[in-house]
Order: sequence, then structure tokens, then C-alpha cells
Amino acid sequence: MTGETQAIHVAPWMQIVTPGAGLNLDQLLPASGSVYVARLNGEDMPGELSAFEKFWETLKFPDYFGWNWHAFYDCLRDLQWLSSDYHILIIESAESALSEDAAAREEFFKALYRAGERWSYTKRPEGITLSKFRVVLSCGEEAVSTVASSLVELQK
Repeated sequence: MTGETQAIHVAPWMQIVTPGAGLNLDQLLPASGSVYVARLNGEDMPGELSAFEKFWETLKFPDYFGWNWHAFYDCLRDLQWLSSDYHILIIESAESALSEDAAAREEFFKALYRAGERWSYTKRPEGITLSKFRVVLSCGEEAVSTVASSLVELQK
């Protein structure tokens, strides 16, 4: 259906929304603690190098960042240099991210998913801490099902 806004929860730490979907901030923000919010645009990341550059700038990756997918994932699961308790990553026009390289696009979404999974199930003495890292992928209505399907495939 056109004209409708959508919000799909891929995992507790990852949502896909269409512009204007009105994702409830209570779902994103913790009750307390410091939050680092990073906004990126998929249109600014058509290839691997541009994606690494945008994340390096926006999430303040350390100088030792290795500019490859393993280093990208390692930085996403660390983020200690941000000195915040929670991290929210918003990627607008997510369907355009790494549009020039299908293999890199798969690595990109896999790293985002795995980082969210890693952050979301950190065991603490008092139990399990959920959603310390959230990813919101905003994309056009026509791309929601394609992006959602590719993320489901990565989970297998």
C-alpha cells in the first residue's frame, strides 16, 4: 500500500522505518544514561570506502581503524571512546547504502546486525542488558521489503 508509513522490527536492536513512520522514542531511548546518536545517509555511502569514511567521521572511529569489514565490526562492538552508555545509529536512505557493491552491502548489514546482537545481549551480574546499541534503517516504502528480506537472510 502506498502512502502508509511502516516500521518493521527486524530484531530488538534493529528497525526498518519509512520516512514519517513515527518510531516511538520510548522504544529507542533508555530510561536513564547518556546516549550517543549518529545520523548517516546511505546516499553518501555508495561504496565501501565512502561507508568507512562516514562511519569513521560520525562515530569517531580511532586512528587504528583498519579500513576493512573486520575492523568495522570490531569498532562497532567496542565504541568505548564515545563515553556513552547507549548508542543509536540512524541511517537514512538505507536502501542506497553501498549500492555500487552487493558483496560490500552484505558485509555492511551483517556487521550492523552482529554489532547490535553483541551489544544487546551483554550479560551482567544482575541479568541481561538489552538494547545498548540500536540501528534504525530508514528507507522508501518501495524498498522496505527488499531491505527486510536481505536482513532476514543474513540471520540464517
